[in-house]
Amino acid sequence: MESKTNLRGILAMLLAVGLFSLMDGGLKHLSAHYPPMQVAAIRGLSSLPLVMAWVIATGGALALLRIRWPLHLLRGALSIVMLAAFAYALKRMPLTGAYTLFFVAPLMITALSVPLLGEKVGPRRWTAIFVGLLGVLVVLRPTGEGVVTLAGLAVLVSASAYSLSSILVRVLHRTDSGQSMVFWMLLMTGAGAAALAWPDWQPLQASDAWVIAGVGLSGFLGQVAITEAFRSGEASVVAPFEYSALAWGLGLDWLIWQALPDGWTFAGAGIIVASGIYLIRRERVHAEAEHP
Repeated sequence: MESKTNLRGILAMLLAVGLFSLMDGGLKHLSAHYPPMQVAAIRGLSSLPLVMAWVIATGGALALLRIRWPLHLLRGALSIVMLAAFAYALKRMPLTGAYTLFFVAPLMITALSVPLLGEKVGPRRWTAIFVGLLGVLVVLRPTGEGVVTLAGLAVLVSASAYSLSSILVRVLHRTDSGQSMVFWMLLMTGAGAAALAWPDWQPLQASDAWVIAGVGLSGFLGQVAITEAFRSGEASVVAPFEYSALAWGLGLDWLIWQALPDGWTFAGAGIIVASGIYLIRRERVHAEAEHP
């Protein structure tokens, strides 16, 4: 029975990664026409009607106001930083390079869980974090093209904001509903980013309507799929399949933008992915030792 639920979780994760990759492809397209903060606003607002319908359909509307407002506001601010920085990077580098650097986020989450959540991280997991950071240095090499720029640093800022947001999710999950976390994050992201982007707001082009609709739909369905993935399967089994985004990034870069990363980016990606998978496996061992 466990193997069947894990398989369901794996398939849901693969679907979620594909949907989010298509969404990121849409964001990359939009980043060529609009400022990063406006792209962040479009991402939040385009999915909001679908999320609202989902919240009502699942009976979660009443729980939307019973939340810890300060933490939700902080998470909304982090989401704006994450999306704006990522949109800035996508305009200037291939999806594959951006994904490679963003995959440092699981390592950051584990490291941040020590001071922020009081969790214990053993020497093996610290070693995995250190090795993963070496992988980042391989990607951010001084001779790299299109990576050693503000774009590469922007991805790391985005990953840092995502990591802090994920820590907040662990805290909020104790008291607030999943529907409220998704709804308020998108609303605060959309409204906050739109307010910040307003002085430089560019008129939306009619030809981009289908891209914006696609971003909203794929972002919403991806959120539903990833929720199902972690609900159905064990996190240590399901989470490594997030790295399938690299394959999507390669495919989209090649098919749409005729761009491919160089060997150093592949090498750094291998190091980061290997350390991330090891870290996930070690966390499973650690959890089993605490709860035999």
